[in-house]
Amino acid sequence: MKCVKIVASLLLIGSISVNTQAQKPVYQDETRPIEERVEDALKRMTLEEKVAMCHAQSKFSSPGVPRLGIPENWATDGPHGIRPEVLWDEWDQAGWTNDSCIAFPALTCLAATWNKDMSLLYGRSIGEEARYRNKNILLGPGVNIYRTPLNGRNFEYMGEDPYLSSKMVVPYIQGVQENGVAACVKHFALNNQEVDRHTVNVVVDDRALYEIYLPAFKAAVQEGQAWAIMGAYNRYKDQWACQNQYLLNDILRGEWGFDGVVVSDWGGVNNTEQAIYHGLDMEFGSWTDGLGEGASNAYDYYYLANPFLKLLRSGEVKEEEVDKKVRNILRLAFRTTMDTKRPWGSFVTPEHAAAGRKIAEEGIVLLQNKNNTLPIDLNKVKKILVVGENAIKPMTVGGGSSSLKAKYEVSPLDGITERMGAQAEIVYARGYVGDPTSEYNGVKLKRDLHDSRSAAELIAEATTLAKDADMVIFIGGLNKSDNQDCEGNDRKHLELPYNQDKVITELYKANSNLVVVNISGNAVAMPWVNQVPAIVQTWYNGTESGTALASVLVGDVNPSGKLPFTFPVKIQDNPSSSFGEASYPGIDKVQEYKESIFVGYRWTDKEKIKPLFPFGYGLSYTTFQYGKVTADKKEVAADGNISFTVSVKNTGATDGAEIVQLYIRDVKSSLPRPVKELKGFEKIYLKAGEEKTVSFTIGKEALSFFDDKKHEWIAESGDFEALIGASATDIKSKVSFKLK
Repeated sequence: MKCVKIVASLLLIGSISVNTQAQKPVYQDETRPIEERVEDALKRMTLEEKVAMCHAQSKFSSPGVPRLGIPENWATDGPHGIRPEVLWDEWDQAGWTNDSCIAFPALTCLAATWNKDMSLLYGRSIGEEARYRNKNILLGPGVNIYRTPLNGRNFEYMGEDPYLSSKMVVPYIQGVQENGVAACVKHFALNNQEVDRHTVNVVVDDRALYEIYLPAFKAAVQEGQAWAIMGAYNRYKDQWACQNQYLLNDILRGEWGFDGVVVSDWGGVNNTEQAIYHGLDMEFGSWTDGLGEGASNAYDYYYLANPFLKLLRSGEVKEEEVDKKVRNILRLAFRTTMDTKRPWGSFVTPEHAAAGRKIAEEGIVLLQNKNNTLPIDLNKVKKILVVGENAIKPMTVGGGSSSLKAKYEVSPLDGITERMGAQAEIVYARGYVGDPTSEYNGVKLKRDLHDSRSAAELIAEATTLAKDADMVIFIGGLNKSDNQDCEGNDRKHLELPYNQDKVITELYKANSNLVVVNISGNAVAMPWVNQVPAIVQTWYNGTESGTALASVLVGDVNPSGKLPFTFPVKIQDNPSSSFGEASYPGIDKVQEYKESIFVGYRWTDKEKIKPLFPFGYGLSYTTFQYGKVTADKKEVAADGNISFTVSVKNTGATDGAEIVQLYIRDVKSSLPRPVKELKGFEKIYLKAGEEKTVSFTIGKEALSFFDDKKHEWIAESGDFEALIGASATDIKSKVSFKLK
């Protein structure tokens, strides 16, 4: 009897697939508008099929409707690479031999490029990898604001400034979705720490919410046309973000008109009724195991599974509630898996590796370069000592859900040896031992990092070798272990771990020709900053990490990255740490953002705090000269635009790129405003001696603040200034203008 049912089902599917164009059901006819197809498919579905689409069926998939030929949805962790396959019901690796991916740079690196073209390249490349693996939801990018340098997950995000994040996220989304893969922007919203992330209730004023924490999400929805949004773990207004009336219904769908699908973070749902009514569409990863219900299939006992179905069957919940969710899920299917023009993608290609390398090279930031220590002159430097665990430690493994099984990863030491080894002797010393045991969900390091020597022995070896070297390159920083740059917990302090400050200090005493390379996704304290001649900030740069670093160190590539967040001298200089535990990490699971809109450079400007390195800062191997900024008018109408123009000349002997930054200052406002705010940036490439003109055009939006009493954006008439800078503290010139 079972065989008869199976055959009948197959015949039904077959009969649909071979119909002529005229007979084809509306939902299968790609010439019809998507909304017509959605409604046609919806009316053909049973109640049970509708509910099934609203929750997971495995760790990373949710059901389609086989009877109607509607495919399953398959999600994959991003946003830095396509994670390896896991078992159906387990987090353990499935043991595939063909799922090793290209690891792309972390999004802190992408943000540090300040280059929208790099963002599009990134999105297209990772989208092709996702499509080849037949995923239709990429769980990324992340755009949560960098509120504290202690947040363990900052490396996955795009920095402290809402404008920079907004402009960088849009091309990424467009690139991913060109491949018929939905970008799932996360984590919406206010997920700015890992401490108590499943329980903390964030208290934030509406000005900060709308001016700081929402703009990148809004740009993702309205400019990037993102097809999916992932809710956050934390609470806001005492409701979990994955089932939040204010965030999901009032703002996301009501104010912004989002027509995509809202998915939960894995295990982010906590209540059936709120999940039904407060804007969630698809539930993934909830921790229910079904055992309490006497059943083995955990997925049937998710909040939007059997409990939802029971309420619908009894009439306590109207069918229109499940229809709202299924419309969004069907829309996702028609945009991805049911689009017959969807490209096929590609996987682990030389082109993708080259894209990752290019992004990494553009994102590396030169922080300090006294006496032109860099680039390394291999005609003079014949013996180089490389010191530090991060020179040999793979960084694609660990960090939480962004951990990857990379096809390969070029370590910094390997990159330096490959590029410089033919012209100089490369010697390595460990210097310190951090965490030799990195592993995540079955992906393990291929290099044994265990070392039984004492800290004193390791330093003694490094300093002895340093005395005999022409140059010392220390490669350290953070890693992706717990309590560092890692999902699940925050850092304990701003200082470097594993006694690295001591190692750096002793190396400098032994050889002052020292370069410090910091690998991290967060700011770190640098008590040795006044001694060390050269400092390079690099990131978790993936497959071609070491190659990109070496190319910058020797000058094959002129560094052009700039910081997407402020480096404070000490943790107390960061606003979230300036108001006691109530502000960070919270007291009794309640946290108040007491600094309000004054995040990052907005805070250091307001409090006149000198940062270690400011937002937007980065050096080059060449020099740039700025002209005086001019405006095309002195007064602008409320419905008009104003343009600013400035010339920039490469006055050095080396080709290079400069990031020109536009900040706007409201001279006098009825409400407190930042001293200045980023409202434009452009990365320009200049040959030695070349000069270019850069123009920015802004309108009322760039002059507005959010009035939380009126719940609207306001641009007040009066005096403004446009400031052109090479960083938040290096303002080259300014021009005044009025808003009518």
